[in-house]
Amino acid sequence: MIAVLQRVSEARVLIEGQIVGEIGAGLLLLLCAERGDSEAESDKLLGKVLKLRIFSDAAGKMNHSLQDMDGRGTAGGLLVVSQFTLAADVSGGNRPGFTLAAAPAQGRRLYDYFVARARRVHPVVRTGQFGADMQVHLVNDGPVTIPLRMAPPAGLASE
Repeated sequence: MIAVLQRVSEARVLIEGQIVGEIGAGLLLLLCAERGDSEAESDKLLGKVLKLRIFSDAAGKMNHSLQDMDGRGTAGGLLVVSQFTLAADVSGGNRPGFTLAAAPAQGRRLYDYFVARARRVHPVVRTGQFGADMQVHLVNDGPVTIPLRMAPPAGLASE
């Protein structure tokens, strides 16, 4: 799985002008399932997202995770947005190819799995809508933007 994680002071997703998901301070996660991905990569990615120490402590040092924010009396939000374009391959020319992205049914299944697991372990999880044309608005805090990749077993992504 591929993800781009952004620390935000606020973020929201709109579809046809209507807000479908919105958080205050927390993390915006753009998420893409690749061919060969499974629940194992999803679980590993969720664990990493929740535990990454990218929120500032009292001294201004990145020393707190999204889960730590909850322990400080504020539940940091997690806004999960599907984005298959993270799997873009631009090595062959100027038009990106998306053959490395999971097929739509597999991508939806893993996206739904990720969101369901996140909701079981974190109090504030919001989403966009899988496959929809969305507008994502965010205020990147820092800015802090971190790319993440949980690779499928060797050989599966290229099949």
